[in-house]
Amino acid sequence: MQVGIDMGIVSGGDPAKLDIEELLATRLLVQGNSGSGKSHLLRRLLEQSAPWVQQVVIDPEGDFVTLADRFGHVVVDGERTEAELAGIANRIRKNRVSCVLTLEGLDLEEQMRAAAAFLNGLFDADREFWYPVLVVVDEAQMFAPSVGGDVSEDARKMSLGAMTNLMCRGRKRGLAGVIATQRLAKLAKNVAAEASNFLMGRTFLDIDMARAADLLGMDRRQAEMFRDLKRGNFVALGPALSRRPLPIVIGTVETSARSSSPKLMPLPDAPQDVEDLIFTPDPEEFARPLVARRATPAPRPTTDILAELSRSMPAAAPVQQEPRVAQVEMAAEEREERLAAVLSEILDDPQSGYRTDAVLYQDFLVRARMRRLTGPPMSLSEFRRRTAIARSGVDADTAAGETWATALSLSVNVSDDLQGVFLLMAKAAIGGEACPSDARIARAYGTHSARRARRLLGYFEEQGLIVVHADFSGKRIVAFPDLQAETAPGSADAPDEGEQRAAAE
Repeated sequence: MQVGIDMGIVSGGDPAKLDIEELLATRLLVQGNSGSGKSHLLRRLLEQSAPWVQQVVIDPEGDFVTLADRFGHVVVDGERTEAELAGIANRIRKNRVSCVLTLEGLDLEEQMRAAAAFLNGLFDADREFWYPVLVVVDEAQMFAPSVGGDVSEDARKMSLGAMTNLMCRGRKRGLAGVIATQRLAKLAKNVAAEASNFLMGRTFLDIDMARAADLLGMDRRQAEMFRDLKRGNFVALGPALSRRPLPIVIGTVETSARSSSPKLMPLPDAPQDVEDLIFTPDPEEFARPLVARRATPAPRPTTDILAELSRSMPAAAPVQQEPRVAQVEMAAEEREERLAAVLSEILDDPQSGYRTDAVLYQDFLVRARMRRLTGPPMSLSEFRRRTAIARSGVDADTAAGETWATALSLSVNVSDDLQGVFLLMAKAAIGGEACPSDARIARAYGTHSARRARRLLGYFEEQGLIVVHADFSGKRIVAFPDLQAETAPGSADAPDEGEQRAAAE
């Protein structure tokens, strides 16, 4: 059943329609600075879709509890144990009830743990209860931070893992993530990258404008427009919204938040006895219980920790242990074969090109331990190097030649994240293959932006590594002076065949 809800108006006065069924399959990311109208947008979305789909709202400020009076959402207080929250979430799915998880009053770490337990409860529901649910997470950068903050590493991993499951694996379980953030730079990339629909509001920092423009397929000059957007104005893009960037104005809402932006109002006239009024305590203050504030322990000095570690441990009573089987040292050829197999498994995933090297490296270490690889683990720099070579698609015969050795030595002149693109182009030139398209270059860099692919070629040319020119028909040719080789003519606008094959499979 196709349901289009009204989010507001577009330029020209036509209604801005959002396809709920498509949204359930493709997810939504909303960005905007404080005061840009993100919460108003989410409230409009929730109100308009309430009759059509079950809703779960992760509400850190308690602003969405007012949906209960008008639409019957159950309000769940987050000040419970993790087991209680997981059980409630499981029953929410079984009974198909819309709810608001309010985390107001909890500190940041408690909010992260409560949200993670609740999301995991939704995620772990039995297959027979995998009904479609719209899961709205406001202030998502709190629950999926791009870097560690003042919370414990355990809480951060728990919350980030739950958000990653929601956005990456939730679709098959009927969970459609709608995440809103003040800054894309603060949101974990592997969480933001899974959204296919975008609503970008007012933002001022260059890095956030650049990322918003990149997601919408806009160039840097157009990115300046995000500074000028009014409150409630957003630029929409995605299969559930529009196939090209479309400015929309969010419509009105029926409910309101409990808190709102402060308004200016005149000060009252000061009473004559103002000093007595301020400095004389109220008798009720002495009967009011004091609220105990949890003190943050001071960090221990490094010298104390080192001194404690250097002390000899007291001798413990001998414990009978099972004899451990000595690990047999693996032959170099077998170890290399297993390493290559692990790398191949990781890079065969069509989405691996859009994940950071750090995430892929952690996956690599886990798989290597599962295959019981002996010896010292591969370093991150070596992993990046081997990944770049593997992504170039070079065959064994080409890799054994002197020209490829020269290409490898040239690639060290560019940063680690650009070596994969450079070697991809070098391999095409050495083999006389058609010049890779913008889409293929973009995938090698880990982006969907064709403009960024063209900028990379411009950067290589500025460094004197390549020369870009065109044949009589306008097709692109990339020459490598140091390799005495150049690619065959290729269309810059051609689709990425590898991505098409992955989509077909």
